[in-house]
Amino acid sequence: MTAAATHPAHDSRHALVLFSGGQDSTACLAWALDRYAHVETVGFDYGQRHRVELGCREPIRQAMAGLNPDWAARLGDDHLLDLGIVGQLGNSALTEERAIQMDDNGLPNTFVPGRNLLFLTVAAALAYRRAASVLVGGMCETDYSGYPDCRDNTLKAMQVALSLGLATPLTLETPLMFLTKAQTWALSHALGGAALNRLIVDLTHTCYLGEREPLHSWGRGCGSCPACLLRKSGHASWLRHSGEGAA
Repeated sequence: MTAAATHPAHDSRHALVLFSGGQDSTACLAWALDRYAHVETVGFDYGQRHRVELGCREPIRQAMAGLNPDWAARLGDDHLLDLGIVGQLGNSALTEERAIQMDDNGLPNTFVPGRNLLFLTVAAALAYRRAASVLVGGMCETDYSGYPDCRDNTLKAMQVALSLGLATPLTLETPLMFLTKAQTWALSHALGGAALNRLIVDLTHTCYLGEREPLHSWGRGCGSCPACLLRKSGHASWLRHSGEGAA
């Protein structure tokens, strides 16, 4: 696993970014475009309550290509896959109209069991077909909701299992794994400056409830769900420590 940092040498490998249309996956896409020779993206329609995120993906891709001619040259195809079976399993506040709360097992009821494991398995199969040897995901165990499939040990085990199962080396990169949300804002600023952070504020979607209004200084959303609160506090912390007056 690679810690978040820009890479001074260009990597000739091809990468496939798990790209939801949210802040974290947009930062990961910028990180991959800064590093790899060819970058494709994949998104998943799994019956998520905040399905509005899927409509954000292509505008973000186009806007990012417009930020940097090198990124435009490296950005390849996008893939949107139907994983409706995840939503059919039910019992999650991410896929059903339910109040967001903590369950008795100590996990928030926004946890969708096996979601990231399935995403990575399907993405690995796609990467195999597309001749990509690197998967990039925005999983993080620093500022997260306690999901066990976001933890570093889980992702390391998945990298081994996928490489063995496909009989080909596959690298799973998680550049945000040990970053706070404030550090994620700092990373995107380092990669694309104020223009990229403005793009993240205006175009990405993170709100669990699927709300696109109003537009806050830190992005779009209801402002009160766990995802919005995390993004808001991270943005405020980044502004305090960076001295930046705006996103």
